[in-house]
Amino acid sequence: MAFREAGGVLLCPPWDRFSWQKHGFGTRNANPLPALTLRQVHSGDVLLAGDFADRECEGDALVTTEINRPIGVRTADCVPVLLLDPGTRAVAAVHAGWRGTAASIVSNAIEEMQRAFASQPCELEAAIGPCIRVCCYEVSDDVAARFPEANIRRSAGSRPHLDLAAANRDQMIRSGLAPEHIFDCELCTFCRAELFYSYRREPADPGRMLSAICRLA
Repeated sequence: MAFREAGGVLLCPPWDRFSWQKHGFGTRNANPLPALTLRQVHSGDVLLAGDFADRECEGDALVTTEINRPIGVRTADCVPVLLLDPGTRAVAAVHAGWRGTAASIVSNAIEEMQRAFASQPCELEAAIGPCIRVCCYEVSDDVAARFPEANIRRSAGSRPHLDLAAANRDQMIRSGLAPEHIFDCELCTFCRAELFYSYRREPADPGRMLSAICRLA
């Protein structure tokens, strides 16, 4: 679906109805509010946002119910996923590269929201931000073998292409999210050089975009 741009940041329109939160997906032009982030290591590790400094701890997803405590992830091709729970007002920010996706990082974040805040997966909503899409994400046979065939596109004479956004969407559905509660901007970081950084396109100095979410009340 089309996300809305505001001040250079992309917003998920269905979340306009939740006045208790603020979120955004960064672009080359702007990033959302400063946020607590982790030293991302392409893992399946989820942390409860606590009394630690920005980038002090390692991991690839943060969850919280704290008010006015923005949490976020940095990406430049990997999948940024923001989660919210309309009932408990818990929120999460997830960084899902292929290694993290293979380690079930988004499912782990959902499980942590259940454990820490009694969130019900069927009530959660998710927004998938800009990432490298299947059109541009060529991977090795070894990487492709770690994902369901439904997430792989194959054509004669080329290496397999991985649909990383779909892999995360499928994980969320298997974890209990309703498909209609998952909103995807469907934008490719590799294709849209004027709007997004891309590690695959600019490996020497790709830059990073911040995706963040905050509970306001």
